[in-house]
Amino acid sequence: MAETMNSLLRLLEFDGETLKKAVTDFTVADLSDGWYELDEDEALGIFLALDQETRGELISELPSADQQKLVAALSIQATRDLLEVMDPDDLVDLIQSVSPEIRSEVIGHLSDEARKEAEFLLRFDDDDAAGLMTTRYAAVRASITASQALHFLRRAPEELETIYYVFVVDSLQRLTGVVTLRKILITADDVKISDIMERNVISVRDDTDQEETAKVLQDHDLIALPVTDRWNRLLGIVTFDDMIDVIREEQSEDIYRMGAIGGEAENYMESSIPKLIWRRLPWLVLLLLAGTITTNLMAGYENLMARFAFLALFIPVITQTGGNSGTQSSTLMIRGLATGDLHFDLIGKAFMKELATGMAIGLATGIVIFLRSILLPPGFGPLEALTVSVSLATVVLFATLMGCLVPFFIDRFGGDPAVAAGPLMSTLIDVTGLTVYFEVAKLLLT
Repeated sequence: MAETMNSLLRLLEFDGETLKKAVTDFTVADLSDGWYELDEDEALGIFLALDQETRGELISELPSADQQKLVAALSIQATRDLLEVMDPDDLVDLIQSVSPEIRSEVIGHLSDEARKEAEFLLRFDDDDAAGLMTTRYAAVRASITASQALHFLRRAPEELETIYYVFVVDSLQRLTGVVTLRKILITADDVKISDIMERNVISVRDDTDQEETAKVLQDHDLIALPVTDRWNRLLGIVTFDDMIDVIREEQSEDIYRMGAIGGEAENYMESSIPKLIWRRLPWLVLLLLAGTITTNLMAGYENLMARFAFLALFIPVITQTGGNSGTQSSTLMIRGLATGDLHFDLIGKAFMKELATGMAIGLATGIVIFLRSILLPPGFGPLEALTVSVSLATVVLFATLMGCLVPFFIDRFGGDPAVAAGPLMSTLIDVTGLTVYFEVAKLLLT
């Protein structure tokens, strides 16, 4: 990465035709990775040295702030040329991400055909399947022959997203089938498409959530997925490369939620300090207030701790180990729910597995803390060690089961299970775990 960065910066030593030749040695990935090292003038200089197609690919990969700066710096003709080579879905993403002022400028520079295409896609929510699709797909009628289909595909525009899947539609644009290019190539010329097409087409509705769309594409190992409206009319297709971005975005949002960070996933360097504060502070305050419940809880057991002071020494061990075991369990459940391996009907089986796992882990950690309490400083008697051991084993079991059940119920009621992991789970287990700890201790010691 560092070498690529240095090479990119060395491009600035060139100018004119020399620079244009030098930038051809870099891929779009190389340029986007090193873009943050460039100031506005350097970035514009390198961007203008690229050919039109590479410009369109590169600007689609850049953060929205850099997109805005480039579009604002380009001439009217350069902007129009750039927008004409961009794929419709990438163009719509750019329009949605830039400021209202830049958005008006971008739309104003579009050709009539590109404007109609963009306005059609902008009708849909950008988090739904239709908001991710492209309208550049190959479609034929079922009544034509394989030879006619091949003739059509040879004359098809280069801008088509993919021709591996050829979709079959009727006179009302309703999706009736799909056939692969390979199937057409190996079929006799006079055979009709209706005889070789697959009629049971895997598709999604236009309002299908992007995460569900990605799951359908992944589950069926598809390169492209057709998007239809409620009348089964073909609106466009979603391709696997767009879904990779969606999966990355969804994973980032899950990680944010597991870390108690609000808001949508975005580039860290694009986030202002006030935005970072706003995304993190509310959760911290909420968890802080929830955590103060442990203060009230410990006050309720003040007499018990006064009589058996050693109990206070093991509070960090109890809360930390219980929190870790609960987080481990919830992480496994969240992952299973996200991939579709788990669903609410399997809650009973998952509970039994975690019950057995929690008992085994609780027994193991209980034995470890028992031996440590007796054998290592400061050293406690058998009864004190046994109290801590049994308490820890119980807390671990309880936390494991809670980590199993909470994500299932959050998912069942339409929430995001990711919020059940991380600080939230730790706070819940701190409160409930300490209750279990003190109650077990009171039972054994009094």
